[in-house]
Amino acid sequence: MNLDELVRHFNDDLGCRYGVRLIGGGDEPFYQAPNKGSLGKIIFREDFIASALHEVAHWCLAGSRRRQLDDYGYWYVADRTQQEQWAFERAEAKPQGLACLFSEAIGHPFVVSSDDPTRLPSASFESSVYEARDAFQKQLPPRADSFLQRLTFNDFPSAGLVSDG
Repeated sequence: MNLDELVRHFNDDLGCRYGVRLIGGGDEPFYQAPNKGSLGKIIFREDFIASALHEVAHWCLAGSRRRQLDDYGYWYVADRTQQEQWAFERAEAKPQGLACLFSEAIGHPFVVSSDDPTRLPSASFESSVYEARDAFQKQLPPRADSFLQRLTFNDFPSAGLVSDG
């Protein structure tokens, strides 16, 4: 599956159901919450499939309250202390585990990312990402399940509206 197909599958299915668009070309990833009748926007970095899948994973995991906040109410810390890095790794294991499943579904290589080019992912973080991946294989959140089905069976329409709050 190429990037254009990925974006089309998301926008035609989940995007229409939930009032959000997946958009490439961003300098940095960003989630823009819906505002005054406008659609929400999941903006991924440049034209990278891995970035698109990662940002969709964040959106699939965010609860209804977080989806009403730009960047889900989180903020980015560029130069992290070790303690901040550990907090980042705890928060990022699930989205990266889910992005790993999405990547596998379309045959795209997955690489655990520390989100800091000067720092390699720790062995414990990599382990946490793959543990999250394994847990998601057993139980997926509804939006993630719908997207994964769309990626896996992309010639078939989705089953219908999924309510997950």
